[in-house]
Amino acid sequence: MGVILKPIDIVDDITQEEFREKYLIPRKPVVIKNMAKKWPAYQKWTMDYVKEVVGDVTVPLYDSAKADPSAPINTPTTEMKFADYIDLIQREPTDLRIFFFDPIKRANKLLEDYISPSDLMGGFLDKFPSMFFGGKGSVTFLHYDIDLAHIFHTHFNGRKHVLLFEYKWKDRLYKLPYATYALEDFDISNPDFEKFPALDGVEGIECFLEHGDTLFMPTGWWHWMKYLDGSFSLSLRAWDKSWAVKANSLWNLTVQRNFDNIMKGQFKKKYMDWKEKKAVERANYALKKGLPKR
Repeated sequence: MGVILKPIDIVDDITQEEFREKYLIPRKPVVIKNMAKKWPAYQKWTMDYVKEVVGDVTVPLYDSAKADPSAPINTPTTEMKFADYIDLIQREPTDLRIFFFDPIKRANKLLEDYISPSDLMGGFLDKFPSMFFGGKGSVTFLHYDIDLAHIFHTHFNGRKHVLLFEYKWKDRLYKLPYATYALEDFDISNPDFEKFPALDGVEGIECFLEHGDTLFMPTGWWHWMKYLDGSFSLSLRAWDKSWAVKANSLWNLTVQRNFDNIMKGQFKKKYMDWKEKKAVERANYALKKGLPKR
């Protein structure tokens, strides 16, 4: 059976009413082809342009290695001058990525080049845009966003492969306790079902983003991303109207994350071994019980 992947819905343009009825309210992903074509960024955001605008700043870089058990989540692997990194990802494959680059702090001029899609929904966190850069072959591990925002993710200067899974599949995806990411010992795009049997039968959505494509990812959706070319993306975030979702977001950002970091610092590998063991136990239980129910 394997991982069951359906193609994502793709639209050229969409009205607010259609977006709300078909995607926002049911929390279903969609790719919007023409949204970014209305932005100055669609023409302006070349590699050379962002290199010029960002300037001579040093940025943290992340690789695809399994996380250090004693380090807080999202601890960088190394650092590099931004211009040197852009040259690197244009020149050759690399698993190094820039994660959560902040254009407000690093390159305020970039804020002039895009428009938050407030014509589709409200609640945008305009003070928290973020950019992501990756070399050909680099991978963003399977996770869902800790703040539980809706995300409009627009890609530039290349292609990106994306797999998406509803939150309800969390146990079958080997979610680690007190975390928003999965066990890092499998490749969800080509899993070993003998070692990770709970993945067999998991249902998801697959899409391929090209220059200017905007992916709407509703709150809580798991996502795995692979850069097929050296390229970058812009994520714009918006709150869900549900107070329950907002409360869960606050819990994740404060209590859960701080507790997890404290436990990592105190118990290091012993704590991570326990987390991985629990993830496997929960996955096997969900598989045995046929969870989640369709």
